[in-house]
Amino acid sequence: MNKITVLATIKADRKKVWDYYTLPEHITQWNFADPSWHCPKAENYMKIGGRYCARMEARDGSFGFDFEAFYTEIIDGEQFSYGFGGRTATVQFNDLNGETELIVCFDPEDQNPIEMQEAGWQSILNNFKAYTEHN
Repeated sequence: MNKITVLATIKADRKKVWDYYTLPEHITQWNFADPSWHCPKAENYMKIGGRYCARMEARDGSFGFDFEAFYTEIIDGEQFSYGFGGRTATVQFNDLNGETELIVCFDPEDQNPIEMQEAGWQSILNNFKAYTEHN
């Protein structure tokens, strides 16, 4: 199955984008696809084999889950890859003269349509862009 790619160009330097994408205090501010959801807790141990875990919940408490991943590759400030639920993802941070192109490429799951998965991950990335550019 082909990977899904989502991307955004963020009006911030690569270091800020990396930090806001990887530090738990920032992850909790943007890591949800819809305003009716939130991310009340995040942990991130950026090392090969290190664990990432973000709690994603509906604000009304009706549903929630932990997104858990383990790092397989890290090039500090530039790129990382992780495995999650038998799938993989790679996140790239490309410097564009003071702006940063952020590219997320991931294996789709087989429970939901490709378009729905792409839209959900893109929505999260759009939240990240808005949060990073305004903080």
